[in-house]
Amino acid sequence: MAINQPQNNPDLLAGENPYEEKVVNIDRVARVVKGGRRFRFRALVVVGDKKGQVGIGVSKGADVTAAVTKATQVAKKNIQTVTIENGTFPHEAQAKVSGANILIMPASAGTGLIAGGVVRVVLEVAGVQNALSKSLGSANKINVAYATLKALMSIKPKSEWVNPPRKFVKTPVQDKPEPKVEPKPEIKPKETPKPKKAATKNTKPKKPAAKKSTSKDKK
Repeated sequence: MAINQPQNNPDLLAGENPYEEKVVNIDRVARVVKGGRRFRFRALVVVGDKKGQVGIGVSKGADVTAAVTKATQVAKKNIQTVTIENGTFPHEAQAKVSGANILIMPASAGTGLIAGGVVRVVLEVAGVQNALSKSLGSANKINVAYATLKALMSIKPKSEWVNPPRKFVKTPVQDKPEPKVEPKPEIKPKETPKPKKAATKNTKPKKPAAKKSTSKDKK
């Protein structure tokens, strides 16, 4: 499994081996055939020069020695150059390969490598001295190794950043003109209606009613 095309290195063609080789994992795999099972060995090897170049190789062989030799050759053919500044990364990066999800972050000098397992081996061989890492997915060693390399390949130097950090410059504050205040229209108070005078009744004394003459008065 390879991420990019292999590159030709003049040091390898000359017979020199400036790379450090580390065997990360060896598994025994089986293939079922008509006569039964055939066992082979699969090796995961990481090589690097601790100066920003790292490669990963996976291969199978009839025995452990053959598997490691073939995996080392595959790793050397797939050497990749990663960006490292002052022993760490310019920015954080995250990559996912199959079920493995790796997050790597820069760290200040003296922090060391806060990483474990395959991630630590890949970072050490690449030449990283201070870094933080977190595995957010599967623990499959082959996928973790390739996810770490993919995250390293995605890191760009500061000179290639699309949006460099802006420098904040204080600009003098200009006095804003005072807004015009329009006078509010005067609100006249409402006139309260005058109470109506109650109609006065005639208080003149009534005249006594005239008595009716009866037959007794005539006598």
